[in-house]
Amino acid sequence: MTLMSWKRLSAIALASSLSFAMAGEASGNDNHSQNIVTDNSPSAIDFLSSSDNQLGQVTSVSQLSDVSPTDWAYEALRSLVERYGCIVGYPDRTFRGNRALSRFEFAAGLNACMQSIERLIGTGGVTEEDIAALRRLIAEFETELATLGARVDNLEGRVAFLEDHQFSTTTKLSGEVIFTLANAFNNNPDSFQGTGVDRDQTMFANRARLNFDTSFTGRDRLRVRLQAGNFERFGNTNMLRLGHDANTGNSFEIDTLAYRFPVGDAVTAHIGTNALGVDNIFDVHNPFLASGSTGSLTRFLRRDPLTLRAPGGAGVGANIRLSDSLKFNALYLANDASNPQSGGGLFNGGYSAGAQLSFTPSRNLALAFSYLRTYETENSVNLAGGTSSANSANPFGGRPTSADRFGLQGNFRISPRVNLAASGGYVSANNLDPVGVVGVNNTARTDADLWTWAANLSFVDVGKEGAVLSLGGGMPPRSQFERDTSYIVELQYRYPINRNITITPGLYAVFNPNHDSRNDTVYVGALRTTFSF
Repeated sequence: MTLMSWKRLSAIALASSLSFAMAGEASGNDNHSQNIVTDNSPSAIDFLSSSDNQLGQVTSVSQLSDVSPTDWAYEALRSLVERYGCIVGYPDRTFRGNRALSRFEFAAGLNACMQSIERLIGTGGVTEEDIAALRRLIAEFETELATLGARVDNLEGRVAFLEDHQFSTTTKLSGEVIFTLANAFNNNPDSFQGTGVDRDQTMFANRARLNFDTSFTGRDRLRVRLQAGNFERFGNTNMLRLGHDANTGNSFEIDTLAYRFPVGDAVTAHIGTNALGVDNIFDVHNPFLASGSTGSLTRFLRRDPLTLRAPGGAGVGANIRLSDSLKFNALYLANDASNPQSGGGLFNGGYSAGAQLSFTPSRNLALAFSYLRTYETENSVNLAGGTSSANSANPFGGRPTSADRFGLQGNFRISPRVNLAASGGYVSANNLDPVGVVGVNNTARTDADLWTWAANLSFVDVGKEGAVLSLGGGMPPRSQFERDTSYIVELQYRYPINRNITITPGLYAVFNPNHDSRNDTVYVGALRTTFSF
């Protein structure tokens, strides 16, 4: 028999014995097999390599302090040590037989045993019985080896097919569809002044999104989102808006086009040309109600409307990690960046410029302070982010408006199953063209102050793992020009049917709608079903 044949036989023999050993561990034959650990200490292949200089060759299995005659693989180990001389121990004279075997260790051991068998061949130390045993091993494993070869060929064929037919090597497609059944009602719809809310009119609407997320480095993301929807608003007040409403006549439009990428290890940069919002760059710290898909049923309770719903659209931003617990976020966004005409564009139209300091001292506590300077052009003013009355959202009758916006967000995980989140916001707005705008006592409105606050309490894993029961409420943005004060309260239960389907029944109420106590309380009942894939 040739030397190459002996090498092949010895490799098969060692592979067979190692396979048997690992199978024994997996089946629990070893009393210590349940305590297997991965040890990455220095000289991790010392126990296999006979050429290692840190420890001399083990000539007897008794030299290995952690190997005893009661171990199930004792005889096989003794044969490898005493007969073939291709096993050594760690520097502390242990074998560590219960640790996981790496590919490097297998290669080192295989090489050591092959060298030992070659020496035995050269000195006539291999008997006919040894040859017969190796031949039996070859015959015994012939079927398994053939099966493994066929499985590998099959897998290679499937991989080749997927590579030839995949959508993209860099782009992943995800989607979401929302069905919502909702109804708004009150005790006396005639008293709901100027809002046009009709009682007992049930709405059934949808929103669909397709996200194409592309990564070129594994750490970046280019997102192209297509969106279609057919939601209509309840009456003429933004206080009743659903948190996921969208109306494109069910025609798909590009809703988001933005790219984020790392700059070194501490900075993430953002750039977008469409629908890049403040909340895409600033931290919201409202983990259970922020999402438009599975969060609050109301638009108001998702995030602070005075800062996190400031003008957006196109622009740039950055997240800068100052330490493990401190992050600095900054942005500049323009809401008419694609318009090259006077009063538009990236720098001459409406914009938001600001920064946020986000502090996360522990896994259970997060705080953020936000500041924005904004400018909104004539007839496009909405200081309240589409969540309040017209008198507060547009206090100067459509005149161009500048504003300083301040916001505070916080989240506290009281326990693994209880979470508290809260936010507050303040806006100091200035009328940049007060001519013709008349306020109280025939005086021009030159400035306005808006306040808002909200809080919610969420109970996790209620009734099922992943289910969340939430109760939240707050005051929609209110200016000093309002008659009274409105409040919103929401109760909802998010229940996952499975990984892809979630239903959220809930009820929310608006007290003193449009900041006017003459208006009766309006209730909205909704059942949202979210499909994701």
